[in-house]
Amino acid sequence: MTFDAFRDSLRAKAPPDDLDAPLRAMWYAANGDWSAGHSLAQAENGAAAAWVHAYLHRVEGDLANAGYWYRRAGQPVCTQALPDEWTAIVRALLARAG
Repeated sequence: MTFDAFRDSLRAKAPPDDLDAPLRAMWYAANGDWSAGHSLAQAENGAAAAWVHAYLHRVEGDLANAGYWYRRAGQPVCTQALPDEWTAIVRALLARAG
């Protein structure tokens, strides 16, 4: 899936069926459902889910917890604007999937 197709899918009522859990979590985050995104990220293991988890805690404003998840993801703590980080994570996850 391309980034543009992913962004276009945000208009749907549910994420595309073929997305993995970290991408579904980012889909829900973009649609304002932090809880659904967090549940998906928290239930998964691996660096991708940890990175999404870090982002979600940044959205929440819990920077200490976000720092923990960035370390688990092997990513530097992000200082970009949240929309820019969302874009960077989604692009990276789509590139890995594709």
